[in-house]
Amino acid sequence: MSEPSAITDPADPRLADYTGLTDVELRRRREPAEGLFIAEGEKVVRRALAAGYRMRSMLLTPKWLEVMADVIAEADAPVHVVEPDLAEAVTGYHVHRGALASMERRPLPDAADLLAGARRVAVLEGLVDHTNLGAIFRSAAALGMDAVLLSPDCADPLYRRAVKVSMGGVFAVPYARLEPWPAALETVRAAGFELLALTPAETAVDLASLVHEGRARTALMLGAEGDGLTRQALSAADHAVRIPMAHGIDSLNVGAAAAVAFYAVTAAR
Repeated sequence: MSEPSAITDPADPRLADYTGLTDVELRRRREPAEGLFIAEGEKVVRRALAAGYRMRSMLLTPKWLEVMADVIAEADAPVHVVEPDLAEAVTGYHVHRGALASMERRPLPDAADLLAGARRVAVLEGLVDHTNLGAIFRSAAALGMDAVLLSPDCADPLYRRAVKVSMGGVFAVPYARLEPWPAALETVRAAGFELLALTPAETAVDLASLVHEGRARTALMLGAEGDGLTRQALSAADHAVRIPMAHGIDSLNVGAAAAVAFYAVTAAR
């Protein structure tokens, strides 16, 4: 058990992992380089620990001590207790969830290893919005996708906002980077997957009609909000597929489209 210790100085070096959490560019550079990520909120902290991530430290406001008592009892890392105004001074925002933990990253698996045991995977290209990325991971976890593969320019799934939006889904679904892009899509095809590229194009095939034909192994490709998949990625796909729209709506937000598509392919098993 780690005995909680009160900290009153925002410049205390023990709080270094939590400084400037709203500075996106700083955290993007710093967190992977230092091998850490931030879990925010009771549920997310618990899910990170349950997934086997090692805690570096925990930062709590006093009212969360009782809620997190069982976690503290098992912790082998320092537990820092600060008043809400000090937490805001350190992190840069009002920490209304009251519980943060700095966790150690793990090496990413090889994409080929993930594909070996998978049947339904998502392949994401150019997803740089952390909210959309987190939403996709949440849907992937909830709807039974086996893995997520990311192009090199996709955002970091362990960035605080992505983890928070995913509700810890980033810990439940394994992921890897596909490099070089888009040549590495051949790795997916070589593993026996059909590449289905989601696009609003009228020439694309209705996704539901295609998956109901019984695909053994399916890789759903999704592009960034607005631009969608690049021409190179679309050219690498086996089929262009779409979700039919009504009332003159041309497309869904990528997070919503991912959820619909994930349900379609997992329900067809």
